[in-house]
Amino acid sequence: MAEPRDVPVALSTASVYPESTATAFEIAARLGYDGVEVMVWTDPVSQDIDALRRLSDHHGIPILAVHAPCLLITQRVWSTDPWTKLRRARAAAEKLGASTVVVHPPFRWQRQYARDFVAGVWRMADETDVRFAVENMYPWRYRDREMLAYAPAWDVTQDDYRHFTIDLSHTSTARTDALEMLGRMGDRLGHVHLADGRGSAKDEHLVPGRGDQPCAELLEHLTVSGFGGHVVVEVNTRRAMSGAEREADLAEALAFTRKHLAAAVRLPRR
Repeated sequence: MAEPRDVPVALSTASVYPESTATAFEIAARLGYDGVEVMVWTDPVSQDIDALRRLSDHHGIPILAVHAPCLLITQRVWSTDPWTKLRRARAAAEKLGASTVVVHPPFRWQRQYARDFVAGVWRMADETDVRFAVENMYPWRYRDREMLAYAPAWDVTQDDYRHFTIDLSHTSTARTDALEMLGRMGDRLGHVHLADGRGSAKDEHLVPGRGDQPCAELLEHLTVSGFGGHVVVEVNTRRAMSGAEREADLAEALAFTRKHLAAAVRLPRR
């Protein structure tokens, strides 16, 4: 068994939506997160490397990861060409000192991009020390219908990538076993999006501990497995009635994460 190690806990800037990227830095610093993951989206600050560097320096909180603009609402952010988006995400990560770029698999209608995606991600990963960690997704569901929206597959373990991101809200929406997926990722797991879910067709991103995903078990595994990446709290606080309620949710998520990362260290050795 690998020696236990400290795992940094970061806050995704998506966790404060609809508040701004700048607000995420303020909250992360105030609550004591180890860093942030920048979700590049329609907020101009999230797209501006100089502005992000100023926020990082001002709050004394590092940028540990950059989430490339892969969402439906970010189809025109940093170009409409998906490879340009990834090149810009890599350049941002390199300039900001982030170790990881998180990327989703292509949408099925991005046919050429999907055909070249696996080989292209390997090629880009060979050109940098930044990890390209491809994130598990889920089928889209409406009533009894299921649509496979991602290609080559929403279950990224079906394809050959150097690094993976596991997202526990996505395992919940996919109704797949998160610990089995973790096992398939093995030592290629490079990054974690921590959230919870209850198996809804909607991607819930609940505060960890409020759903039925094995958040605690996964965290305890990371500590003793020699995991060398980051855990990023990526939760939905859109329903928070106030800034104080949002901050309380993010404080609860951080406390849960640190508690269970530490729990494995206290286990007696056999």
